[in-house]
Amino acid sequence: MGAIVPDNLRSAVTRGSKYEAVLNDEFAAFAEHYAVTVVPARVYKPRDKSLVEGAVKLIYRSIYQRLEGRKFSDLESLNAAIRSALEIHNNKPFSGRSYSRREQFEEVEREALGPLNPIRYEVHKQVMVTVMKNGYVRLGEDIHYYSVPYTYIGKKVKVLYTSTMVQIYYHYTQVAAHKRTRAKYHYTTGKEHLASQHRFLTEWTPEKFMQEAEQIHEDVARYISQVLERKAYPEQAYKSCSGILSFTRRVGPERLANACRWADNLGQYNYPIIEEILRKRLDQLTPEDEPASIPAHNNIRGKEYYQ
Repeated sequence: MGAIVPDNLRSAVTRGSKYEAVLNDEFAAFAEHYAVTVVPARVYKPRDKSLVEGAVKLIYRSIYQRLEGRKFSDLESLNAAIRSALEIHNNKPFSGRSYSRREQFEEVEREALGPLNPIRYEVHKQVMVTVMKNGYVRLGEDIHYYSVPYTYIGKKVKVLYTSTMVQIYYHYTQVAAHKRTRAKYHYTTGKEHLASQHRFLTEWTPEKFMQEAEQIHEDVARYISQVLERKAYPEQAYKSCSGILSFTRRVGPERLANACRWADNLGQYNYPIIEEILRKRLDQLTPEDEPASIPAHNNIRGKEYYQ
């Protein structure tokens, strides 16, 4: 097993010790991912890292000095120059010996190496958040919401995330994991996380509401499609559609269809307008009962005046 000998810097060591240092969680995860051990240098013991310091000195002399004074316009060209200088360094014979670092590696060291983990390690970002009353946590970087088991509502949890995964921990125990999604103001839900009385919310989809509306009346379906299209956030549209369609059980499909036609003529697409039309029984008015239009007059400003 390979070993890493870092200094006691904060990004690697949380608490230094002469006998057993406490590693930073992220650095420990990195070492575990690549199956290496970490042996931090002892405090005030510079000889513990003498090999590293010596290697830095060699690289500085053999690579940095070859590049000193040269200008590079991008990282790729700089890396290419470093690789070229490194090849010269590795193929140069050791001082006083007949073989080079490359030959020593090929003949002795290569066989001792193990396979590298094929999955590249990703540094985790982390934030502490409180589980909201609806059982979700908000990842502020994406403005996206992820479900957590409802028993953790109101508790503080740690969210660790990479470019592909979001993991949620409570007291060092993972309680949820999701694929990361960057769609703003959307929700990623695990049905097993929700209390039974909330699970029906996950079944709300535009297709479900359109199918239910079409079974009532084509005018209701046309109105519902407008509600779905005009709301800024899907969750707002779903609640409005659910409320509008629920009037069928209270007033019947005919009255609801008439109310949808009235609201459509008014150009308003929401639950309150349907509720008001039904409450005032405007849906039962016949065309001749409709209020007369205001006559044209020079002193009356129409809507064009305010555009």
